[in-house]
Amino acid sequence: MRAAKIARSTKETQIEVEVALDGTGASAISTGVGFFDHMLDQLARHSLIDVTLSARGDLHIDQHHTVEDCGIALGQALRQALGDRAGIARYADVLLPMDETLTRVAIDVSGRPFLVFRTQFDKEKIGDFDTDLVREFFQAFAMNAGLTLHVETLYGLNAHHVAESCFKGLARALRAAIEIDPRQKGKVPSTKGTLAG
Repeated sequence: MRAAKIARSTKETQIEVEVALDGTGASAISTGVGFFDHMLDQLARHSLIDVTLSARGDLHIDQHHTVEDCGIALGQALRQALGDRAGIARYADVLLPMDETLTRVAIDVSGRPFLVFRTQFDKEKIGDFDTDLVREFFQAFAMNAGLTLHVETLYGLNAHHVAESCFKGLARALRAAIEIDPRQKGKVPSTKGTLAG
């Protein structure tokens, strides 16, 4: 089974995360940041990756370190669980509608991390969650998972819907990209023979 467990401990955060790529989308998320927990639940559910994540961070300062470090740890777990990436589809894209919002996500599980994030929020906060942290999570996740990731919200009005469409779009694209393609017959999907970066 493609699975991994990561523990990350710094002076700012302590995080434990487990992933199972061939799961059912089950999740147990506790970060101390309610809206972020909701987004990570969506990521697990719609990617069909089982995710258990527990984080304790310096929330008395702000939510930045907790959100960013969860992206780092979750990305590291995904990278470890993928192994040499043999047999995966590798590429995927999705248009994700959520009410008045439409977001496009394209992904290459390439081993070469890069993020293009073209999403703007007309509010600084969703509840007490800083909307700038959506990009911070995507940046940390893509860099540590080894993903080329493009996220663009084509239009949208409601900040909650915009953020959620980004996370759900990532989930659906990730689900398709990491699926085992039986036509690959266990080969690494690259003419170089490696997706190590």
